[in-house]
Amino acid sequence: MASIDKQHINLHLDAHVVGLDVPREQEPNYRKAAELLNRRYQYYLKLRPNASAEQLWMYTALEVAVALQSDVREKSLVPVEKEIKELNQIITEKLTK
Repeated sequence: MASIDKQHINLHLDAHVVGLDVPREQEPNYRKAAELLNRRYQYYLKLRPNASAEQLWMYTALEVAVALQSDVREKSLVPVEKEIKELNQIITEKLTK
């Protein structure tokens, strides 16, 4: 089994530094994810300045989780939509003959 080429990175999430060993080819994705989390955290901080850091991270996590679930659901429907289009085309062809 081939080993995965890993790289150690430090991500800054608000006041925290998170050290991770990540697959080298995924490193840009981790950095972009950290940027997204920081932007959303800052959004909630402005929206709710009196909220605790824990509450702000919960809002951030919930937003990202909902977006992920929506994306997964949309991707799972793509094959179904393709099948429906193909079936509609077959039915239309049969009805027009």
